[in-house]
Amino acid sequence: MGKKFIGRKKEEEILLKALVSDEAEMISVIGRRRVGKTFLIKSVYQNRINFEITGIQNAPKNEQLRNFANSLKAVAPLALLAKPPADWLEAFFLLINYLKQKEQAEKLVVFFDELPWLATHKSGFLRGLSYFWNSWAVNQHIVVVVCGSAASWMIQKVVNNTGGLYNRISRRIILKPFTLAETEEYLHTKNIKLNRYHITHLYMAMGGIPHYLKEVEQGKSAVQNIEDICFSDTGILKDEFQKLYPALFEHADKHIAVIRALAQKRYGMTRNDLIKATNLPNGNSVTKVLEELRQSGFIAAYLSFGKKKKNKLYRLTDEYSLFYLQFVEKYEDEGPEIWKGLSQTQVYKSWSGYAFESLCLKHIPQIKQALGISGVYATSSSFYQKGNEHLRGVQIDLLIDRNDQIINLFEIKFYNTFFNVTKDYAKTLHEKLAIFQALTQTNKQVFMTLITTFGLLPNKYSSELIEQTLTLDDLFRSVP
Repeated sequence: MGKKFIGRKKEEEILLKALVSDEAEMISVIGRRRVGKTFLIKSVYQNRINFEITGIQNAPKNEQLRNFANSLKAVAPLALLAKPPADWLEAFFLLINYLKQKEQAEKLVVFFDELPWLATHKSGFLRGLSYFWNSWAVNQHIVVVVCGSAASWMIQKVVNNTGGLYNRISRRIILKPFTLAETEEYLHTKNIKLNRYHITHLYMAMGGIPHYLKEVEQGKSAVQNIEDICFSDTGILKDEFQKLYPALFEHADKHIAVIRALAQKRYGMTRNDLIKATNLPNGNSVTKVLEELRQSGFIAAYLSFGKKKKNKLYRLTDEYSLFYLQFVEKYEDEGPEIWKGLSQTQVYKSWSGYAFESLCLKHIPQIKQALGISGVYATSSSFYQKGNEHLRGVQIDLLIDRNDQIINLFEIKFYNTFFNVTKDYAKTLHEKLAIFQALTQTNKQVFMTLITTFGLLPNKYSSELIEQTLTLDDLFRSVP
């Protein structure tokens, strides 16, 4: 039914099942800005949508109601709307009257896009929506899709609604950015035949966001595309950062402060560290900001191996935000071909190492599949121990603790050639392994595992230490 699009097979199946079920369905679709929510819904439902409205950012209630009236006029008989509705209750009453006139041979589809923008403070929109559903739609042959980029708002106000919409969501979709495999497939549909090293380079700068990736042009290298998209005056990502967070969150300055703080700390920060760095007041407001950023996919909270939840580390995982703060903001006025020059510097090497680590943390299912442990229960975590006069500090960004009595301890290296384990590096790895085993007192077998771009250059040091090596090809696997 839907037109061809990349990935999203499970999400497409959810939408199609709702269309053929015998019951009224309300589906929530949540995902960050530019991730392709609207495209997914319209691709699957196409001309089956009987009514749709998209909220207007920062518009007051009266403008949203005029927007509703215009959306209804586009599909409804002129006699139905003599004047714009006075409030949302009347608006939904008009919508019911319009939908009652539709043929019922096929299931009706109603689509509310950017719901958080429609449901302005004290507007009564959610009360109107609950009236629409409970008084009429629940007994009809209908699918109601509610969609929003502000993930935390959608979860709190709609999915976990305690009022008239309590427990009304029948199916949920959380739309995530493309994986590396999906990014490659998407670029190939545009006849862009970049190899996996170049695609990884692009991904580390802008993530798997379809709206960003559509700007990639055929016949240009990753460096050239990043230059055009992120640094040129016409590039859509030159000023996207300023729009991104205010479009999703109230009081976005708090969210931006957290993002800026995390961008400075490669190994992540605790909640207390963030409070000190941002000067935000300790309390529920910080918890709310962190949870909103986490639910929206900009940061992740990683448990440290063997430690309690209160010790979790927050880490910036949004590729574009990190890239913008590291490079675009600092060098945007440096003239043409700035990225070509920056990509040869030590700052670039430091960023690429961190960005590649974050990329790997987002592809744990692919890593488990490559290790042959997809069917084994396993948990992923990090490990950090400050050094003291007796013991060197140790930082492990990823380890996988398996129920088959194995722990994979990962070294992650972004290189433009085969990786070589030198004598000095081998000594560092031996120390890291020994410190980890001593501090954790684990009785499990520990395997040192390398993830690098092109693989390992075998020598006597690597053969002593590295049990298994994964490459970009493993990260580009398609996982069911």
